Amino acid sequence: MTMLNRRRLPVLLAGLAASVALPALAHHGWAWAEGEQMTLKGTISKISMAPPHPMLMVESEGKLWQVDLGNPNQTERSGFRGDTAKPGDAITALGNRHLDKDKLHMKAVRITLAGKDYDMYPERIRTN
Repeated sequence: MTMLNRRRLPVLLAGLAASVALPALAHHGWAWAEGEQMTLKGTISKISMAPPHPMLMVESEGKLWQVDLGNPNQTERSGFRGDTAKPGDAITALGNRHLDKDKLHMKAVRITLAGKDYDMYPERIRTN
């Protein structure tokens, strides 16, 4: 490896790492969601606990919503696990809807099942 290539390698690797990380950070942040919170009531049709974040598919008024939960650690700390609920269970989700109204997608700060609250982001919960 030449001297020039040895100097460039760390810069190239840092650039590559940043280009991979930025889309993930943008997705996992809150910039894609409205600041105002909404409540979604419906029925769970699918549960996924797979990384990068657990999510539920929730049927509400004949439409299918994607409800993102916290990251795996936050979701587990809330008490919600893969066997906590099952398809067909009624759910209420409090969270922030996607800025694009054509997308039925929200990031939950709290979900409620059978009267029990699971707070994914307790510091973000705003109730009236």
